[in-house]
Amino acid sequence: MGLTRESKSAVITQHALHSGDTGSPEVQIAILSERINSLTGHFKTHAKDHASRRGLIKMVSKRRRLLDYLKQNDSERYKGIVEKLGLRK
Repeated sequence: MGLTRESKSAVITQHALHSGDTGSPEVQIAILSERINSLTGHFKTHAKDHASRRGLIKMVSKRRRLLDYLKQNDSERYKGIVEKLGLRK
């Protein structure tokens, strides 16, 4: 259900600002987005899995807080990550 080590490292290298970057908001948002997308697919077959649904809601909230932080501090980076991940419609 979670991300594999290879897929997580691929997401990190794709969104990292510099080598060894795992803690920047962009990387954290990208990892959370991957986990959210995988859980969304999980709920198509397991509709009554309410414990995982609670975790999904917590992840969405954390991603929202990180996006709000990035929007306040550096709007260009915010626009870049939103466009790169396709979060806004």
